[in-house]
Parts: sequence; C-alpha cells; structure tokens
Amino acid sequence: MPRVTEYQPGYPTWVELASPDLEMSKHFYCEVFNWYAYTLTLDHIGEYEMFVLGDVQGPEIGGMYQLIDDSMPSSWTVYFRTDDPVASLDLVREAGGRVLVEPLDVAHLGRLAQASDPQGADFGLWLPYDLKGAGVVDEASAMCWAEVSSPDPDAGRGFYSHVFGWKPVDRTYYGRPYVEFKVGERSVAGMVAPQQRWAPDVFSHWMPYFWVSDCDAAVARAAELGARIHVPPVTIETGRLAIMSDPGGARLAVVTPVYADLQAAKLAP
Repeated sequence: MPRVTEYQPGYPTWVELASPDLEMSKHFYCEVFNWYAYTLTLDHIGEYEMFVLGDVQGPEIGGMYQLIDDSMPSSWTVYFRTDDPVASLDLVREAGGRVLVEPLDVAHLGRLAQASDPQGADFGLWLPYDLKGAGVVDEASAMCWAEVSSPDPDAGRGFYSHVFGWKPVDRTYYGRPYVEFKVGERSVAGMVAPQQRWAPDVFSHWMPYFWVSDCDAAVARAAELGARIHVPPVTIETGRLAIMSDPGGARLAVVTPVYADLQAAKLAP
C-alpha cells in the first residue's frame, strides 16, 4: 500500500475521535477495522492516541483524545488541509461560520484550528509539520470519503466554496440529489440534505466514511461490539453502504466501493 506523504490544500487530511472512554473506543475500532492504537505524550496537551493500520509500524489512520466531561457526546472531526489557519478562519467568519478553536500547535505534529459552518457542522483545519495527515487513504480499513449533512445545501455550497475554494458538482445518488466538492479535477468531499431514510434526527455534521472489504460483515461485528446501526447495509450506485454510531455515540459510515481504483473514480468529471 503506497503511503500518502502530502495533501493539497482543501483535501481531507486527518480524522480525530473525541471519546468518553478510550479503552472502549480502542477495542471497538481495532476489532472492526484491524487498527492498532498507541499513545503519544505531547507537551501542553497530554496523552493522544494514534490509530494506525495493522501494527505500531503501520501508516496513520487518525487520532483520538479523551473527552474532559464523559457526559459529552463522542464525535469524529474531519480536518482539512490549509496553508494558513489564520487566513482560513478569516474566510470562515466572512462566510457566516463560527470559530471554535483558534490556531494552536500540536507539538511537532502540526497546527490546528476548528470551526463550524452556518448550519452548525464542526470541522477542523490542519497545517502539517511532521504529521502530514493520514498515511493511507482510499484503501481497505482507511478513510475514503467525508460528507457533510446540511439542511441548507445552497448555503453549504456558498460557504465551502468561499472557505476552501471547492467547486460544487451536482450528482444523483441513491435517488436523491447529492453535491460533490472538487479541488481541481478531484472530488474530495460530499454534501447531502437529511432525509427520513437517512436518519434526520441528527443535527448538521461532518461524517467520515471508512472502506471495509465486506460491509455486511463489518456492520455485524460493529453491532456485536455495541454500535447502533442507523442505516443497515444497502446497495447504492457507488457501493454497499451502512451508517452507524460507535458505542460512545460517534457517527461514521462504512462502505465497500464498487470501484477497483477509488482514487481514479474521484477524478470523474
């Protein structure tokens, strides 16, 4: 598997889990995705869990930290590459979004910031130092897509085009309108409006998709480990998909793509 060593600005580059119970989350994700977790101790931050693929030498998948208040809901945050977090936050403000975390250094790994769009979907910004981002994407057990659920797709188009320079492209998937955002010729993220079939009881949010070799088997194992299944495995145009919350409540999707080469598929017009 070729390791990813660089991301262009605007690309999803990292995912991070806020968990009320690190041991529970480690057990769940290592069982479902064959990840391994180890602990970093970072100045001014404390302990930070790294998810890697396979074993301690494997490529990075994402990170995890302990929620200070274990009554808070668990969630995944998707980070997008930026060359200038301060300038990106200025664009967030101009477009009607909200700044949640001003830029701060994460030791030698990189510089982060966090914001939310006008509908309340939280996301992160990442300027890499030593950690360029996930070491593998678009392969089994790794993140392969990021999607925002937005009750106002027209506003979402304007916001993300302004902040990241994304180009929105209209699609139709599983019989409903869908927006793909492109950086240059490559699709990097999607946007969908909530619908009854797809769990509308959730506020606007970003959600990572992880590639699994067998969607049905992965969902069955996740359910055994305490996941709540919102959308059972269903076949759509792009593959076999399911949506769930992990035992701590963090929402994620798993998908078995129909494409042999997902990276090439993202270059479709």
